Amino acid sequence: MALVLLYNINEDAKRQKIGLAAWKLGIEARVVSPAEYAQPIGLLLGLPGFSPVEEAAEPFSAEMLLMHGLSSAQFSAFLDALRRSRAAVALKAVATEHNVAWSSAALCRELQREHEAMRRAGGSVHKK
Repeated sequence: MALVLLYNINEDAKRQKIGLAAWKLGIEARVVSPAEYAQPIGLLLGLPGFSPVEEAAEPFSAEMLLMHGLSSAQFSAFLDALRRSRAAVALKAVATEHNVAWSSAALCRELQREHEAMRRAGGSVHKK
C-alpha cells in the first residue's frame, strides 16, 4: 500500500493540499503526532517485525514527508502535484530497508544534515 507520513504540516491549507494530491494518486496520507516520533518508522508504516519502544519522543519542528510503497509513476506525480499546488516541504524521504528502524527524529536529523550539506555545496535541493 502506498503511504505518505506527514510531520509538522501544521498549516491546514498545506496539509489539505498534500492530502488531496495523495488521495488523487491512491496514496494514503497519515499525520504522525509528536508523541510517535520515538517509534521505529517501520512501526508507523505498519511493517511487520517492529515493536513499540518506551523511549520519550525527541521533538522536532521541521516539516517532513516520508513516502513508502509508491510506484515510480505515483512518486513523480506526487512530487509534481506538490510543486504545482505550492505545498513545498523541504525534507522528503523514501522509506528504505536502512531507515525503517530509525526513529522519525533520527530521520529528520539525517535529512537536515543532507539538506545543509547540499546548500553549502551550492547544489539545489529544490527543483523549480
